[in-house]
Amino acid sequence: MKNNGERITMLTAYDYTLAKIVDNAGVDVILVGDSASNVMAGHETTLPITLDNMIYHASSVVRAAKRSLIVIDLPFGSYQGDSKKALRSSIRIMKESGAHAVKLEGGSEVIDSIERILTAGIPVMGHLGLTPQSIYKFGTYTVRAKENAEAKKLVEDAKFLEKAGCFSIVLEKIPAQLAKKVAKSVNIPIIGIGAGADVDGQVLVLHDMLGMTHEFNPRFLRRYLNLFDDINNAIEQYCKDVKNKEFPNDEEEY
Repeated sequence: MKNNGERITMLTAYDYTLAKIVDNAGVDVILVGDSASNVMAGHETTLPITLDNMIYHASSVVRAAKRSLIVIDLPFGSYQGDSKKALRSSIRIMKESGAHAVKLEGGSEVIDSIERILTAGIPVMGHLGLTPQSIYKFGTYTVRAKENAEAKKLVEDAKFLEKAGCFSIVLEKIPAQLAKKVAKSVNIPIIGIGAGADVDGQVLVLHDMLGMTHEFNPRFLRRYLNLFDDINNAIEQYCKDVKNKEFPNDEEEY
């Protein structure tokens, strides 16, 4: 798709019902992200979600999807610092969920894990820039790689990931010009989130772009619906109808 100049669409999904809609709508890639830790479980960070949790969400999505590529995040603690553990985690995800690929965060420091995972024939997607699993290292969710040293390392890491065998890389929350440079420096697709328009595809968290998580308003987010208000209004109306004995009516009885 990169060679043809066709942009890649990617959205997150964590459950059967929404994944079925995302797949039917024509999205190229469904990411079962560790953002489920925030969106589905209410945690402040992505760190608490476990491998078992990710497999549960991934299995639901795989059962729903008929055409999209399904990529699963390796959760925090399932691959860092131990390439053998990374392989075991990836094998579990592939065997127990039926997913098509895994994604992991980091550059040169995770090359050993990537290479070991690839020996099992498991496709790997990389993730550079703002890496949420390292939030306590960064201390903030601000834009990354604004300084020359970090920007230089990011470009080098992208090349390392491509050389190691990654089929694609997500770039999160980095300057648009740097993302453009990275996209031109490698042959594999670069998918951005908060990385500008000059990359090979875009990804958003589904619940954010549908307006369900209304308190989250980063600059890069475009809301295509305002479901928080729509769902809230529908539930309020249901409560009124029940309280006023207007639901069910005669036509809604057996």
